[in-house]
Amino acid sequence: MEGYFDANKRIRTGLVTLALFIASPCFGEEHTFTLASPDKNIDVEIEVNQGVSYQIALDGKSILLPSNIDLQLESLPSLSDGIRLTDKKSHQVNEVLEPEVRVKSQKILDSYNQLSLSFSNNYTVTFRAFNNGIAYRFETDINQDIVVIDELAEFNFPAPSTTYFPKEEGFYSHNERSYLKEKVSDIKATDLASTPTLIDTEAGKLLITETALENYAGLWLIGSEKGLKGTFAHYPTQKAVGETPWQDRNEPITHRAKYIAKSSGKRTYPWRVLAIAKQDKDLLTNQLTYQLAIPSKLADTSWIKPGKVAWDWFNANNLHGVDFEAGLNTATYKHYIDFAAEYGLEYVILDEGWYPLGDLMGTVAGFDVPELIRYGKEKGVGIILWASWLTLRDQFDEAMDRFQQLGAVGIKPDFFQRDDQEMVQFYWKIAKEAAERELLVDFHGSYKPAGLRRTYPNVISREGVKGLEWNKWSYDSTPEHNTTLPFIRQVAGPMDYTPGVMSNAIGPAAFENINYSGKDSNHQDFTIRFMRPMSQTTRVHQMAMFTVFESPLQMMADTPSQYRKNSECAAFIAKVPTVWDETIPLEGSIGDFVMVARKHQSTWHVGAMTDENARTLPLDLSFLEEGKWKMVIFEDGPNAKHWAEDYRSKTLEVTNETKLYISLAPGGGYTARLSKM
Repeated sequence: MEGYFDANKRIRTGLVTLALFIASPCFGEEHTFTLASPDKNIDVEIEVNQGVSYQIALDGKSILLPSNIDLQLESLPSLSDGIRLTDKKSHQVNEVLEPEVRVKSQKILDSYNQLSLSFSNNYTVTFRAFNNGIAYRFETDINQDIVVIDELAEFNFPAPSTTYFPKEEGFYSHNERSYLKEKVSDIKATDLASTPTLIDTEAGKLLITETALENYAGLWLIGSEKGLKGTFAHYPTQKAVGETPWQDRNEPITHRAKYIAKSSGKRTYPWRVLAIAKQDKDLLTNQLTYQLAIPSKLADTSWIKPGKVAWDWFNANNLHGVDFEAGLNTATYKHYIDFAAEYGLEYVILDEGWYPLGDLMGTVAGFDVPELIRYGKEKGVGIILWASWLTLRDQFDEAMDRFQQLGAVGIKPDFFQRDDQEMVQFYWKIAKEAAERELLVDFHGSYKPAGLRRTYPNVISREGVKGLEWNKWSYDSTPEHNTTLPFIRQVAGPMDYTPGVMSNAIGPAAFENINYSGKDSNHQDFTIRFMRPMSQTTRVHQMAMFTVFESPLQMMADTPSQYRKNSECAAFIAKVPTVWDETIPLEGSIGDFVMVARKHQSTWHVGAMTDENARTLPLDLSFLEEGKWKMVIFEDGPNAKHWAEDYRSKTLEVTNETKLYISLAPGGGYTARLSKM
C-alpha cells in the first residue's frame, strides 16, 4: 500500500474506514441514508426504495431534487427490479495529492466522506461528498462478461433554474460548442448537450461532468420532465467509410448497437461528478475530475515537460520579411524553430502537411522532417507531430514506432469526433503506447477531459473547446464566450484554446457597447479571414489568456513575423508559465468577467478578461508575501475600444497592502507579472 501512495505522489494525512455489514434480512425495503461534506455545507440524502435516488442541499437549500440512478445490464436485474440492500460501508479520507503535471496547483487537498451501498444483484453504488461537490459511481461484481444496455442518470432541479447548455447536433462532434443560457424547463428531450454543463439555481451553481471514463461511453445530456437526463452514444456497428469527404479523418457512424458497452462484469464505472459552488469564482479551483480519476500508471514521469509551442496552422504559415517562400517546407519550420529558441519556447508543432495525407509513413517533397527534428534538438526545441486519428489507427504500430525513431517529443492526434466505447478505448491505447515511447499527447477534435490526464500524465492537454481558430470562419469566439470557458469547460480539465493572436479588432458584439457620435450600428472592425485571422478582443485580452486559460502545453498561435513585430508583447507572453503551484480566484462572473492570480515558483501572475462590456475591477494584492514586488503590467490602452491593438505597459513597485483598480475596454484584458525585489 505504501508503494501505491509513493508511485502516485499521494501524501496520506488521514484515513478512517468504518465498515458495517448487515445481512439483507435486517434491511427493510425502504432506507434513507445521509452523507455530508467534511465542512457540513453540502448534504446528500440517498433513498433506497425499489431503486436508488439522491438529492443535494447546499447550506440547507435544495440544489438538486430527488434524482434516480440505475444501471441496466442485459438479462440481469437492475436496482429497480426488487433487489435487496445487503451492505453499507462508510469511509472518510483526508489526503494531499501531488499531481505530476501541476495544472492549477502543486498540491490538492483530497478530503471527502464516502458511503457505499451494496445490493443483492452484485451492484455497489458509491457516493462521495466533498466541500465543493459530490460524485457517485457504480461497481459490479459479476462473474461473466456483461452488456450495458442503458444507464439512468437523472438531474432534477428546483425551479427556477437556468443552464449554460452546450447544444449539439449529434453524437458525432468535436464538442466545440457555445454555451446557450436557457431555462432548464425549456430544454426538450430532443435537445442534446455534451458535458460539462452548468446549471444555475437559487442555492448555487452545479456543474455536471464525469471522470475515470474508461471502457465505456461518454456522458451527454438531454432535457427531461424535471430537468436533465444522461444519455450515451451506443456502440458503433456500421461506419460511412468511403462515403464522405476528408477520407483520412472522417468516419461517421451510420448504425449503432442497442447497447452502450460490453466488458467484464467485475469493474467500476465512470464517476458522475457534480461540482458545486456558492460563488462563480469558486469553480475556477475545482479539481474533482483529477481527484476522482484513476491514479497514474507511470512509474517515471520525469520526461514529461510542460511548455509553450510555436504553432503553424492557425496563422497559415504567413511569414513575411523572410528571404524564402513560406509554406510547408523545411526553411519555414527552421524559422519557427529559430523563433522558439530565441523566445525560450520549448516546442514547435508540425501540423497538417508534414506527411502525405493518408500515409504517416510517407514523405513530402521539400519537407525534411528528420532534419527539422535534428535541428530542433540542436536548438533545444522539441518537435510535436500532428496526425489524423484515422490514419494513426490504420497504421498504428508502425506510425508510433516512426514517431519515436524520428525523435519527436509528442503527437497531436486530431479529428476523433466521438466518445463511444470504441473510441474511448482508442484514446487509452494512444496514451499508453505513447507513454511507452516517452511521447506527449495533445488530443484535438476530442471530447472533454475525463480523467485520462491523471492516469497517463503524458496526456498533457486536449481541445474539446471552441477556441481561437473559430475566428477563421465564424463570429463565435466572442469575449463573452471567452469569459464563460473558465467556469465550465475548464472545470473538466486543461483546454487547448490556442491563444495569442496579435491581429486584434472590435467584434460586432463589443462594438454595440461602444458609444460615440456618428456610430454606424452596422460597422465593425473584426473580419472573418481564414488565411490572416484576427481576434474579436483587445490585444491584452489575448495576452491575459495565457494566465487565465489552463493548458500545460500552451500554444502561441500567431506567426514568428507577427510576434517579432510585437516583440514587447511576445516577450511577456513567452515568460508566462504553463503550470502553476497555486491558483487564487480573485473575481468572476460567468460570461461577464474573470480575474485570477497564479503562482509559479517565486513569481506571481495576474490575468483578467471581460466580455463585450467595459468595466473596472478591484485588484487586491494581499495574496503576495511580505516585501516589495516589481509589477510589470500590460493593460488596455486609452483607445483600445476603437483600436483593439492599443495597449499600455508600465512597471510599479507594490506590496501586499497595495490595492489597485483596473480598467478593461470592451472585450478587454489585463495581465501582470510580479517578481520579488
